[in-house]
Amino acid sequence: MADVSSSLPITNVAVLGATGSIGTAAIDVLRHLNTVDTERRWNLFSASGHQNLSALVSSLESLDHAPREIVLSAPETAASFDRARFGNARVSVGPEALVQAASSPEVDIVVASIVGRAGLESTLAAIDCGKRVALANKETLVVAGSLVYENLARSGAELLPVDSEHSAIFQCIGEKKTQAFCRPRKLILTASGGPFRTASKAEMDAATPELAMRHPTWEMGPKITIDSATMMNKALEIIEARWLFDMPSDAIEVVVHPQSIIHSMVEFEDGSVIAQLSPPDMRLPIQYALTYPRRLASHSPPLDCRKLYNLTIEPADGERFPALELGFEVARVGGTAGSVINAANEVAVGLFLEGKIRFTDIVWICRKVLESHNHESHPTLTELLRLDRWARNETMNFVQS
Repeated sequence: MADVSSSLPITNVAVLGATGSIGTAAIDVLRHLNTVDTERRWNLFSASGHQNLSALVSSLESLDHAPREIVLSAPETAASFDRARFGNARVSVGPEALVQAASSPEVDIVVASIVGRAGLESTLAAIDCGKRVALANKETLVVAGSLVYENLARSGAELLPVDSEHSAIFQCIGEKKTQAFCRPRKLILTASGGPFRTASKAEMDAATPELAMRHPTWEMGPKITIDSATMMNKALEIIEARWLFDMPSDAIEVVVHPQSIIHSMVEFEDGSVIAQLSPPDMRLPIQYALTYPRRLASHSPPLDCRKLYNLTIEPADGERFPALELGFEVARVGGTAGSVINAANEVAVGLFLEGKIRFTDIVWICRKVLESHNHESHPTLTELLRLDRWARNETMNFVQS
């Protein structure tokens, strides 16, 4: 009997940042979709890794077929990669190879899951080429939100959120956001509160990297986990929501929801609030971004309504978590502020993980670096990248002095 699946149209996917928690989950979703989708086949066309080559090898070997292209973004580690293990896969090296992979005419969807500013150029390249981008790299919008949307308008690309909070908002409003009578009045982002939700200021002053890495509900990489502990992750999501949904900062709210079941809520003009609920599992928003507007059976665990759930919502404490005010401020002023705050935070988190600064120093340093830069309202990409470098150097100089 002929294999019916071989005659189905193929969707080629590039997973950029394939070794992180989002990247590995995306590959798992592609494998699952080929067991449930009767309309098309899903093919991992290209995948990228940085320095964690063992994780890249492990993830790729779980597939039936090797990708056509493997990108190693760190040239210094590429020499140790065993190319022979993946047959005819083309191996490309260096940051420019990421841009080429995102721009490939054979790629239909790009999963942008590189952590930090390093994912900016490849995400912009995919948008410029008119592709669907499943965006997990929130820093792209934090750093260059206005440029992203100028390029989207020009290219006709699709930008679908993968962050669970923004995916939840998108699922609540969908395409209705373009109709004035269906536009939301308020976006309500939920936060778990991280490991220090009930900690005192003194306890946070003394927090070690090991304690800060103990996230109560999500398994994520080190940088994102620390961002969750400081709530800088939520600050970046405020900025991301401002761009994704074209909402002013004063129409965005953050609440604490420790169970991470309600992923976000939308309030409409009549006071109705719609929420998206599911157990914490990133495979669900990843799959929705890939298959939208279709919904297919997922292998994420469903919400078991036979169980008793205690779903609590608490006000976010801006005094203990000053990153939140930074997020609202940057979302309000736009321009170069996002590039500066993102760069300062990336460096400060690294310094904390190395034991060189205190946990509570992270946001304080970010505030100082932001205040010391000359703000511009309509920067070019060149200016944003220059300020990214400046903010990284300024953060190091600030700490050393």
